[in-house]
Amino acid sequence: MHFAQLPTVDAAAVPSDGFLLDVREDDEWAAGHAEGALHLPMGQVVLRLDELTEAVADGRQVHVVCRVGGRSAQVAQYLIAQGLDAVNVEGGMLGWEAAGRPLVSESGDQPFVL
Repeated sequence: MHFAQLPTVDAAAVPSDGFLLDVREDDEWAAGHAEGALHLPMGQVVLRLDELTEAVADGRQVHVVCRVGGRSAQVAQYLIAQGLDAVNVEGGMLGWEAAGRPLVSESGDQPFVL
């Protein structure tokens, strides 16, 4: 599959009850992320695929997000190849923040996209 054919969704269009998979690194996650998202750094996706598959066993669509959309596009492509219903969140967490979607941080400090 070529990235041009990869299903994408605008950050503003991700359902509030949608399943969001954040594939950024630990420091990026700690600085600011969407509440309720599952954090699974890109390098751990293959190793932890069973955990992810179990989390969406109800057939929910996986909205994959990173900072701007590059890493998440690769992960979404991989997940689709594994038979999951995955879409790339266009614009990543920067798009999420720009759309006015809420962020939380691990530290309790003002969340931001790193």
